[in-house]
Amino acid sequence: MVCGIIGITANEDSLAKPLGGLIKEALKRLEYRGYDSVGFAVITRGGVLEVRKSKGMIDAVAQRLGFDSFTGSTGIGHTRWATHGGPDDRNAHPHTDCGGRVAVVHNGIIENHRELKELLVAQGHEIRSETDTEVVPHLIELFKARGYSPYDAFKKTVEALRGAYAIVAIDVDEPNRLFFARNTSPLVIGIGAQGRFIASDVVAFINYARKVIVLRDGEAGYVTLNDLLVEEMTRDGDTITWRPVDVSSRLRTVEWSPEMATKEGYSHFMIKEIHEQPYALASTLAAARESVESLARLLAKSERVLLLGAGTSYHAALTSALLLRKYAGLWAEALISSESSWYLKTLRSGDVVIGVSQSGETIDTLKGIKEARVRGALTAAVTNVIESTIAREVDLTAYIRAGPEIGVAATKTFTSQVALLSYLAVRTGELRGVLKQSNTSPVYKALEEIPGVASAIISSVERHASWLADAMCTKSSAYYLGRGLGLPIAMEGALKLKEIAYVHAEAYPAGESKHGPIALVEEGFPVLFVVVGSDDEDLIKSNMEEMRARGARIIVVSPKNAEEISSLADFQFEMPVLHEIASVITYVIPLQILAYYTAVRKGLDPDRPRNLAKTVTVF
Repeated sequence: MVCGIIGITANEDSLAKPLGGLIKEALKRLEYRGYDSVGFAVITRGGVLEVRKSKGMIDAVAQRLGFDSFTGSTGIGHTRWATHGGPDDRNAHPHTDCGGRVAVVHNGIIENHRELKELLVAQGHEIRSETDTEVVPHLIELFKARGYSPYDAFKKTVEALRGAYAIVAIDVDEPNRLFFARNTSPLVIGIGAQGRFIASDVVAFINYARKVIVLRDGEAGYVTLNDLLVEEMTRDGDTITWRPVDVSSRLRTVEWSPEMATKEGYSHFMIKEIHEQPYALASTLAAARESVESLARLLAKSERVLLLGAGTSYHAALTSALLLRKYAGLWAEALISSESSWYLKTLRSGDVVIGVSQSGETIDTLKGIKEARVRGALTAAVTNVIESTIAREVDLTAYIRAGPEIGVAATKTFTSQVALLSYLAVRTGELRGVLKQSNTSPVYKALEEIPGVASAIISSVERHASWLADAMCTKSSAYYLGRGLGLPIAMEGALKLKEIAYVHAEAYPAGESKHGPIALVEEGFPVLFVVVGSDDEDLIKSNMEEMRARGARIIVVSPKNAEEISSLADFQFEMPVLHEIASVITYVIPLQILAYYTAVRKGLDPDRPRNLAKTVTVF
């Protein structure tokens, strides 16, 4: 889950506006991180925990609930991007314990929330929401009832959690403290003249505090107006220890403007979101088994599946169809949503139609889903938006949980879609008996390593992509060629170059290129080849030779051990040698970065490509 978090503790008399107004201002700056619901909790001077929250955008909710009128010295706020539970008042943050003395906001996914809920319910706790977050305040309450101090109860709670989280909590029994914990999800402390802040992004408090400490994974602690404690949690088997951390050397001064901070120092949202892919993939994969299990069980009993998608989502669907055939032995076909009606006429009972849509609002995909239902097919959705229109129309939904994407050109949502669909293919193959444990173990291991692999690839290729963009920005056309699983990657790479750099880029199966397209190739014509694995190398080499003979400039994305491929290339993005499941998720990254820098070299704004919108809701 990608959400906006703010925590503030201050001298109430020194604040320029009531604490509720300060929280609202911070949440407004964080609205890009989530915008389906909003809420806050404040501890008043009388020691009362006041909580207000509702579905909706910040401005409307703040006016309706009177954020600006609430005073106090310690409070927290949250703007939500739903993952567990729909976007409604009940699921909005903050969440509280039974006694109304603890309030918590959270960003991330608590993987073991179901078993923790069962434990709490057995202890008599009333869980009121559908979220994973609500277990946190109830666990704090549980440990306090066993005699722990508020801070020790908070630490015991953190010890019980598995998954990704950034948590900020307040407790009326220690009204001047903000408790915090981080694992994977970002969290930063701000120190200013009017108070101390904790947020998921510097932008939340940049007008009030420019001295910051970025928290690290496994750290927890508390902050008051005059005190700060950070401790690091380590596990050794069943033994958990906490060690105080000296963070004084990590204190930094931020010089960004508020607008720059929204982009976290990046020039554009697109490159920021490319760099967010390791985190988005970690979020997707952390929840993958829960997300896909019902859909995998449905597919395991089916014989035919159609996947519908438009643009980038079609490329993800095409990848999924190939993987379902290979790993699950399942007849699967990907269709462009706007053309799907020609195929849906042949649907029969028991077929499954899956709509792949980042927004869940793509009109052509929605139309195809509705027609499939009329014809008696079972329907499912793979989307990023909780309770989107398509999600409400289908029998089952699997959420990718990549968080909001501001840039029009999809980057992190594409790799997250492919990651989730890859997991789905493997799990379906497992349930159908096509894959045995000896086959699935290395695949699941490869999937677990994806976030780290993606991070390493971004670091290794960005400089080279920027250099290559100097040449690409002078070209008017290019070909992107691939075979098998490399073809959807090539298609996505070509789409990115067209979308944001306005270079006419066409993708073809590499073997098809000699049946017409090669007629356009001349001296210096850029041809990009995507080579996923050794199965494609011999045939791809022949296609590369054909293009070289006509003067093409050959650029390849290929594993570093593909030496013959490398010898034929003018430029190589040297990629790690990976299981093909990992390759289909990560090999698109150099092509995303190349498109971005080509657009920048041409003086274009990659966040606002002409004639395009983030979500297409018209035919």
